[in-house]
This record gives sequence, C-alpha cells and structure tokens, in this order.
Amino acid sequence: MRTLSDVELVLVAIGFLAVGGVLGALLFRPRQPQAVPERAGEDVDEVLPSASEDVLAVLPGVYVIVDSSDAVRRSSANASALGLIRSGELTHPALRELVRTVRREQGIRDLDLDVPRGPFGNERLSIGVRAGALDRGFVLLLIEDRTQSRRVEETRRDFLVNVSHELKTPVAGMTLLSEAIDEARDDPEAVHRFSERMRSESVRLSRLVQEIIELSRLQVSENLEQPVLVDVESCVRDALDHLRMVAQDREITVAFTSSGERPTVYGDQHLLTTAVRNLVENAINYSDPGTRVTVTLQADADLVSILVKDQGSGIPAVELDRIFERFYRVDAARSRRTGGTGLGLAIVKHICANHGGEVSVWSEEGQGSTFTIRLPAAHAPEEAQPHQNPQEATA
Repeated sequence: MRTLSDVELVLVAIGFLAVGGVLGALLFRPRQPQAVPERAGEDVDEVLPSASEDVLAVLPGVYVIVDSSDAVRRSSANASALGLIRSGELTHPALRELVRTVRREQGIRDLDLDVPRGPFGNERLSIGVRAGALDRGFVLLLIEDRTQSRRVEETRRDFLVNVSHELKTPVAGMTLLSEAIDEARDDPEAVHRFSERMRSESVRLSRLVQEIIELSRLQVSENLEQPVLVDVESCVRDALDHLRMVAQDREITVAFTSSGERPTVYGDQHLLTTAVRNLVENAINYSDPGTRVTVTLQADADLVSILVKDQGSGIPAVELDRIFERFYRVDAARSRRTGGTGLGLAIVKHICANHGGEVSVWSEEGQGSTFTIRLPAAHAPEEAQPHQNPQEATA
C-alpha cells in the first residue's frame, strides 16, 4: 500500500475539518522553516499530488494556492468571480501579506477581512481566511464568504422600515376609494371613476411590493451565489426591446451604439438587464416628447461601461447625492404619474455593487443627465481552470 505524503495527510485533515470540525487542530502541521526554492515557477503538481485535488474539489467556500513568488497556481472557479484573484495574482494586499507571513512562520493563520468587492464603488466583502504553509514555499488559502450572513440582518431591518413607511400611502388611498365607491353606489359614473383610481393604486401597490422584495434579495446577494459569464450587449438589447413600445408611446427616440466588441462580465444576466432597463425607463419617463435617449456600450481590457444619456430637464445639484437612496424622488408628482416607486435607482445601485461595480450620474439643469454603469470586465483566468492530467488531455 502506498504511504500518503505529508501534504496529502494535510489535505485529508482539511477535508475532515470541512465536514465535521473534529480534526481542526490537524488542519496544517507546523513545519520547520525552509528555504524558499530558487525556482519561483516550480510546478505545483510536485507539491499538490493529483489525489489531493479531489479533497479540494469538495471543500466548501473558495481555495487558492500560491507559489513562492506569490503567483496564483491553482484556485476554485469562484475565486475570480468574487474578485479575489486577477491576472494570476491575489487582488487584495491584505491577502498577499497574510501569505507572506504564513510562509515565513511556517504555521497557520486565521483572519477575518473586510475587502472591496471590486475595483469600483464602495461595496465590501466580509471573508474569513485560513492560510497554511505547504512544501517548497507554496501556501494554501481557504476562504469563506460571510458577506451574505452579515447583510441578512441589515436587510430584515431595512425591509420592515421600508414596508411600514411606503405601504401606508397606497393602502390608505385604497381604503378611502372603497368608501367613496360605497357612498356613490347610485352614481355609475362616479363608481367607474373611483374604480379606475383604485385599479391604478392596486397596480402601483403590486409593483412597490415586488420591487421591495427584489431590493431585499439584492442586499443579501441572493442571486449571485453562482456568477456566470454574461454577454453585456445581450443584456442591453433585451432591456431596450422591453421598452420599445413605451418609448414609442412617449415619442422618444432610443438609440444604441457599441464599439463592436462583445464584452463579458461575471454576474447574473437577468439582474444586469434589469439595471439597464431601469436606467433607460427613467430616462424615457423624465424626457419630453421628441427628444432622444442614447445608450452606449464601451469596453476595454479591464472595464465595461454602459452610458444612458437623456435630453431631459436635468437634476438639481443638491439632489445628486440622494437620487440612489431608497424611495427618494426628485419629482414626486411626475413619479406618481409614471407609476414610479422610488426604488428603481436603488435597485440599479445594488445590482452594480453585487457585480463589483458602481453606477454614477452626471447632470446639469437644462442639459439632461448621463447615468454610467461601470463593471469589471471578465477575464478567463487560466489559474481557475480545473487541472487536467496529460493523459486526460490526449484521451
């Protein structure tokens, strides 16, 4: 019978830890300090036998293996989707410093970190990291994303506040309308008029409830547990198709321009389509008949941008800092006429944040507004691809 190597014993211990936590003390065996190999690009397969890959594959969370030069040599696929690695390196300085400390001390370290979700915006990831030294300068990181659990309580609290504040008005309105219908039961014309208003209020109430639910889900990243590669241009075209009739009814011209490339990002296609649709719908609702709304898709190696520009009346400077707040309306009367709930831009903000990006606005009264979504472009990370033995490649 073959004797397990030292590293294989370590990884088996990791597997037991993930399943039951019984062998937590054996996660990594402390080692005597070793010299870092001169050959920085040493093959990871010499340190990580193929049998150990099966253990890593079933571990919950994210794993990353870096070599003696801090280059990522192996990782789970969702490491890139979470923005933890990029271009073959760890993204966050705190993770790189942790790797160097563990390699130097030849032990294990547990650390809780709060790091940026992506290169844009203020969204943060809460992660728990366990790092341990392997042979020949390699370091293994086990990473648990705790962002969702942190947000759950915040979302529950916000949900209750939003519901109690925003649902009172339409519910009270429908109560008054039902009383008016009862009092006017002998006047068919009045009954018809009040019933139409009640129907309008019920539609608005239904939309409000749906958007509160959608926003609550976004706040806990419920729809981004399994990010995939998304064709951004497809999202933009789908959003414009949904709004084509609305634009025609309001006599608004909607134009789309693109650089000709097909940029991709990690995320959720439905959510990105919703974000673009909300921005374009806002632009249509706040534009005058006969004007133009322009949607532009731009991309380079690291950034995908979607610009939505209108020729409306613009937004006062004092309002710009608040327009992405929940239920905030620049023009409340116009919002009621168009069926707006005040949640559209807040939803866009959270969608962008959950994709590691941001949304911003430029506006000047009398000059219209330009909303810009910026998302990190997806790279096909070779280090995140499943390992393939030479025999399998030729099979």
